[in-house]
Amino acid sequence: MFGKKSSLLGLDIGSYAVKIVHLQETKGTYRLRDMGISQLPPNVIVEGAIKDPEAVQTAIKKLITNLKTKIKGVATSIAGWSVIIKKVDLPQMSEDELNDNIQLEAEQYIPFNVEDVNIDFQILGSSEDKADRMEVMLVAAKKEVIDDYVNLIKKAGLQPQVVDVDFFALENAFEANYEASESGGVALVDIGATKMNINVLKNGVSMFNRDASIGGFQITEDIQQRFGLEYEEAEKVKLGMSSDKVPVQDLEAIFVSAATGWSTEVKRAIDFFYATYPEETIGQILLSGGSSRLPGLDALFNKDTNIPVAYFNPLAKIDFDTKVFDQQYLDYIAPQIAVAVGLALRRVGDK
Repeated sequence: MFGKKSSLLGLDIGSYAVKIVHLQETKGTYRLRDMGISQLPPNVIVEGAIKDPEAVQTAIKKLITNLKTKIKGVATSIAGWSVIIKKVDLPQMSEDELNDNIQLEAEQYIPFNVEDVNIDFQILGSSEDKADRMEVMLVAAKKEVIDDYVNLIKKAGLQPQVVDVDFFALENAFEANYEASESGGVALVDIGATKMNINVLKNGVSMFNRDASIGGFQITEDIQQRFGLEYEEAEKVKLGMSSDKVPVQDLEAIFVSAATGWSTEVKRAIDFFYATYPEETIGQILLSGGSSRLPGLDALFNKDTNIPVAYFNPLAKIDFDTKVFDQQYLDYIAPQIAVAVGLALRRVGDK
């Protein structure tokens, strides 16, 4: 990547919607300049793979037109089956040495042919119990998926400058808005339409992460199948539209079933984290993503994990013009744009 560290549009291409955020940086502080969301038709993005690029391009162009932004540079992110994130234990070596040997070192950890992936890494520091070893965060992403995103963005009239990973975009947004907790690590739980990301951070470092193929779309699908509705009507019912075809008690049962499954998955991940790191604690769970707003979900997570739960506010320390943005709306929408905010914080040349 090349160019000066000018601001970029944070472009989050999810399976349910496209989100764009633009932040202006002045002397180390950030101000929200633009923000928009455009819904996508169903099955346009499936497990991180773009199935209908034209539909995504149309949504991006619509957002750019509505926002009237002149910014062309974009930071986007990928997730799903095509991305492998793994913390590994390697012999002590310099960053240059690891850069020269990364493909060889990565082969044993990546279930893809190393020729088919782009590989990056971050040295986290020396291993706690082995002086001659170091901990490294290893990231590999399928080249074909990256190329699909890059080509799509170019065809939408924009310039892809940074391709990140959802996990790290969320970390970026967290670090810009929250202080380090003294009560242990924090679990960032992002629940979208078709996936859930769980990322446990401590002192700005990811200690544990997990993906699960569950999300809000399973509620829409359940409503469709039970009551014979088309996708659009089922989606509206999920979002609060009353329907004579869907009894309220049946809808509540669908919500409870989905929420229980999500909570079980989070508890399973946290139990695994504690088994792996018995000396560590998690002081808080922060929820983000469009599906995290399911009524009562925060209370259910708190009950099942016995950990305080709150909604992630990626705009907590970001200024905005109250004449342009409604405070109440931003409070509601903030957890849904967490990845986009994290991407908007990126600059060309950042590590």
